[in-house]
Amino acid sequence: MVSRLDTRAAAEAAVWLARLQGDVRTPERETAFREWLRADPAHRYAFEKATDIWAEVPDMVGAEPEVTAPKPRQRAPLYALAAMLVAAIAVAATLWILRPAAYSTRVGEQKVATLEDGSRIALNTDSSVEVRYDAKERLVQLDRGEAMFEVAHNSARPFLVRAGDKQIRAVGTAFVVRREANAVTVTLLHGKVAVTDVRSGASGSAPTYLNPGDRLRAPAAGQMRIDVQPLEAATAWRRGQAVFADTPLPEAIAEMNRYGGPRLILADPALGSLRVSGVFATNDTGEFARAVAALHALHVAEDGKILWIVRQDDKR
Repeated sequence: MVSRLDTRAAAEAAVWLARLQGDVRTPERETAFREWLRADPAHRYAFEKATDIWAEVPDMVGAEPEVTAPKPRQRAPLYALAAMLVAAIAVAATLWILRPAAYSTRVGEQKVATLEDGSRIALNTDSSVEVRYDAKERLVQLDRGEAMFEVAHNSARPFLVRAGDKQIRAVGTAFVVRREANAVTVTLLHGKVAVTDVRSGASGSAPTYLNPGDRLRAPAAGQMRIDVQPLEAATAWRRGQAVFADTPLPEAIAEMNRYGGPRLILADPALGSLRVSGVFATNDTGEFARAVAALHALHVAEDGKILWIVRQDDKR
């Protein structure tokens, strides 16, 4: 049972109270509000307290002054308290809106967050984003990993995602962004996005527009390229799967290793020319290794938390 008002929860409650009192209550906002309430018992407690205070403010602020009040010293503090609460709610709302929110996942973990405008972010394994909304734009910084964005339509307030030196601009759409050490990949699921280069000196570069199914890969060094990826493959990780289609074995191994579990190592670099196709569970690297071994007449050697994929004659 929550019995003490948490400062952070109180600030969030003030923001939600201001939104629900002054804005049109859309289904998206109602959903986001209910998810916030369920996230922590402290949220419901803080909102109940904020609602109680808000209900008392009009009576205290709007009451006619008592010229012959028998106890004026007791009324004055009430008016002062009401004014302080109104100011506190306004300040808290402003500070909370301007303060970025951060979401992250550990290796092997996935998470979905609903933002205040109804937009949704799904984070893949070992990923991190920072969200900063203001009156003019909705900005998300992808610090690492992979995320799927389902953007609530608002043409007057663009939704921007920055990953490395690339910025993706959307209005109402869905897309996946992956940020690696050596590349940024953007896959458009539906709608339309514009990808621009935000590096210093690149402000004049023309945006690149994607169509549904387009996958843009922008390496840290070299030219970006666009190909077409099946949407089922682009979102397979949401279902706990990895989809490979004639994928080089080292690339497939690196993908499976992102999700934790026993680490896969290809013992012989010469095996790097082998390719793999199929659908595999991301939480079972052992099954993937055994399937690859069976397909290419190889062997899987276990060494603690490492699975070596080796040739049949390798006695490792």
